[in-house]
Amino acid sequence: METDPPLRSHDDDGTTVGLFWVSADGVYVGAPATPPAPRVALKASGPRVTGPHERDWAWSGIAGLEVTEVPVRSTVQRWTTHAVSFAAAALDAWVPSSPTEMTVSITAPDGTVLTPVHSSAAVAYSGREVDLSRRLISRFTRGTATPTVMTEWWVQTRPARILRSREREALLELWLASD
Repeated sequence: METDPPLRSHDDDGTTVGLFWVSADGVYVGAPATPPAPRVALKASGPRVTGPHERDWAWSGIAGLEVTEVPVRSTVQRWTTHAVSFAAAALDAWVPSSPTEMTVSITAPDGTVLTPVHSSAAVAYSGREVDLSRRLISRFTRGTATPTVMTEWWVQTRPARILRSREREALLELWLASD
């Protein structure tokens, strides 16, 4: 039987893969939040909202989980934004912006719960990365995949650098193919 990793603060390393933050202690939707800010953990048993309004569900107990207001840009737009940010930083004119807020919507028999989370993408996600992430979430809600594959990958590889969008897309494809 699978065990759920404990939920604790994100003092450990982790990385962005698609709409997820993956680390040894779990999989989260969006960037890791500092308590008491809300965050959505994806456990083997089901999603869990932490923060002021904590709540747990079993995957079999929800009708759906969606992430909306996701920042998506084309490759050209992402590279242009990176170039402008780099130039502004070089001129000491760069002021970091707040991460984009996304919404996680969990639909259960007793209603829908909306939880804000921050995007973990430096600028925005590729459209393909978002599509693959949503397909993986759909597999979780149908019970045909589990987030455990993601935490196991982290424990085995612990990448030493930020993954490029094509590498993240390849990982998502691998996880979709593995279940």
